[in-house]
This record gives sequence, structure tokens and C-alpha cells, in this order.
Amino acid sequence: SSGINAEYGGRLLRGTINNMKMKRTLTIRRDYLHYIKKYNRFEKRHKNISAHVSPAFIDLNKGDTVLVGQCRPLSKTVRFNVLKVIATSAADKKKFSKF
Repeated sequence: SSGINAEYGGRLLRGTINNMKMKRTLTIRRDYLHYIKKYNRFEKRHKNISAHVSPAFIDLNKGDTVLVGQCRPLSKTVRFNVLKVIATSAADKKKFSKF
């Protein structure tokens, strides 16, 4: 087994855990607002990002807010690594986190 030893350089992102069904990988959801000039309004958008999670992070749950750091490609979709847990959440529903 190859131990994941990725160094961090690049972007630091925060997001809400959306999916934990993979082994040592989770999906975070990042919500943001996109401005539509024609209507002078914002629309809600989101991106899902796959991130590697170390076995050292126990007690992670869906809905928790985590900080992820960019690293080398670990697989086809994984380019981020969980660095720390920012906030834990008891709520287990999909929501737009800005409000």
C-alpha cells in the first residue's frame, strides 16, 4: 500500500462534507453566488470536490465544514487533502451554506 504523503502548495479551500462513501476519500460541496448582469441578481451555484482524508481524521460526519489544501494528483479526481476540521454539524441535510 502506498502511503499518501502529499505536500501542500496552492489553494486552500473550505467546504461542507457531502459524501463519505469512498475509502479514505470524501466529497465536499462548495456553494457560491454567481452574478447575472442582465437581471441584476445572483444565482446559487455549487461545485463538488473530491479530497483525500487521512485515517487520523476520525469522527468526520456529513455536514461538517473542513479545510482542504491542494496537492499533487492522488487519483483521477482527487487533487485535495483534508487539513483540518473547522466546524461540526448535527444537521444532515443539503443546504446552501451562505445563509
